Amino acid sequence: MPAHNEHTTVTIREALVWASSFLREADTKDPRFEAELLIRSVIGMNRSQFLSSLPDPVSESDMEQIRQLCERRATNEPIQYILQEQNFYGRDFYVAPGVLIPRPETELLIEQVLLHAECIWGKDAKLSVVDFGTGSGAISLTLAAEKPYWHIKTVDISLDAIEIARKNADQLGVSERVEFLHGDLVEPMLDRNERVNIVVSNPPYIPSQDVEELDDEVRVYEPRLALDGGEDGYIFYRRICEALPKLLSSQKCLVAFEVGIHQAVEVASLLKLSGVIENVEIYPDLAGIDRIVVGYWLNN
Repeated sequence: MPAHNEHTTVTIREALVWASSFLREADTKDPRFEAELLIRSVIGMNRSQFLSSLPDPVSESDMEQIRQLCERRATNEPIQYILQEQNFYGRDFYVAPGVLIPRPETELLIEQVLLHAECIWGKDAKLSVVDFGTGSGAISLTLAAEKPYWHIKTVDISLDAIEIARKNADQLGVSERVEFLHGDLVEPMLDRNERVNIVVSNPPYIPSQDVEELDDEVRVYEPRLALDGGEDGYIFYRRICEALPKLLSSQKCLVAFEVGIHQAVEVASLLKLSGVIENVEIYPDLAGIDRIVVGYWLNN
């Protein structure tokens, strides 16, 4: 680490060199990029400010904070938890260890919900939506922000997750259009005997025995509750699909899931077995993995 005494001043450039080297030795995923993010978070600069300020000095207290953040990252703590932020669908979400970090693949789920809803109901329809598995609110709050006419309900068994999602709802200005329900997956909706136009979910889908084989960054730090999909990975898809006859409007309806690798065909089958979904489509992610399963019924 750069030394501090009355005769030396560490510049932002020197701090960057040190932090990059430290993270490289710790074998993090992208040492140079991560070092920059951590330093910028401490000194409060965007990228252009940072690049134009490389010759400027770093205070001793800031350098100490940079060192502490780098040490946390060196233990494989996800950088999103360290920075308490993850961008999703063009918006910044507060994230903390109580929720899964939003992934880019889930943006594809949002896209398919928006595209299919517009095809089925038109652009400005007032629709009701339930999202099972609130987490940070990435899905439910993004839909609320994108579609002001929609009323969104979102369910999570974790009170920590609901608290984090409420904070994000406030930050995004959508609190009045999102209803947070606490409970076990479909149960709160069934208890209320309410029906919706759209069901969307990115539930836990990793088979229990595979959770232990995940990278430390995920296995150690992210909530198992948001990862473990039961013995075969399908427990939550089954429960949602079994409940669809009681959840969906009796006319036009839409269901969209994110799924794990090699799960799309089975989840598509579960949707059809529900008896209320006629058409099912599967969409790949950018890596070519079948990732999004969409089902709909156009009973006019």
